[in-house]
Amino acid sequence: MNAVQLGGAARTEQLAEDFTVAAWNVERCLFPEATAAHLSKLSPDVVLLSEVDHGMARTAQRHTTEVVAAELGMAYAFGVEFHELDLGGPTERAFCADSFNTLGWHGNAILSSVPFERTALIRLDDHGHWFSADAGAADPDQPRVGGRNAIAAIVPGVKGPICFVSTHLESNADAAHRHQQFDCLMDAIDAFAPGLPVMIGGDLNTGNHLPPDFNWQRETLFTLAEERGYSWAFTAPGTTTRPSLITPHPDRVMKLDWLAGRDLTCRDTGVLTSISDEGTPLSDHDCVWCQATV
Repeated sequence: MNAVQLGGAARTEQLAEDFTVAAWNVERCLFPEATAAHLSKLSPDVVLLSEVDHGMARTAQRHTTEVVAAELGMAYAFGVEFHELDLGGPTERAFCADSFNTLGWHGNAILSSVPFERTALIRLDDHGHWFSADAGAADPDQPRVGGRNAIAAIVPGVKGPICFVSTHLESNADAAHRHQQFDCLMDAIDAFAPGLPVMIGGDLNTGNHLPPDFNWQRETLFTLAEERGYSWAFTAPGTTTRPSLITPHPDRVMKLDWLAGRDLTCRDTGVLTSISDEGTPLSDHDCVWCQATV
């Protein structure tokens, strides 16, 4: 659970000066081919994925990252966030043809149109947050071992290497917990890619467990990152959650998904709805994207 799995194939040698990055929590990735087809509308050079399954009954035991990467013609780096010990909640079990998981892996990934120079898995929790009753966060409906993490990758660009990071911060916690996670993440990035331009993207779960209004603006990680040279201008305005097949009746609409850059210039931003052309909700999160330049 500290390893990065590499696969797929890059289609070019270096990232151009201008490039497109997409970050998407694909909520298990029930439909990897449709997910890839939807992403292809953006012609992304780098894709930062959250909540991808590998060997789970709810996603037909498939390596969903591998399928999406193959469909897009990209290399991939995958890392395990959790080893799932059961099949998931009631709405997820409806998709299970098997009564078992062949592997039970669930995590984050980076897809890249260019080869990886180096990769790393960065673990953000060290106290058993999801399975320890003492931590106050154990969830009997989601028995799992592991914790939140990030995948970091350095890729070659025409103006030098760039570091991309796919992360997923804790939902079942408050702002102070996510502040600590993001601080840990930035320290790890500085050690892994000192002096390089950086793009971080993913589901930061901003506003979760911040009643009564679940306002993302109450998170302290935004100022924390700005103080260390990151800009949030790479994220388009607007909320990023919606009802899905797994989460059909959410009780609130939130802004959870972000892109932050350091030593990069933002050219454009947007949000790609998770509703496919056929009307299928591919995830309970929309995809955020940006066009950036070195």
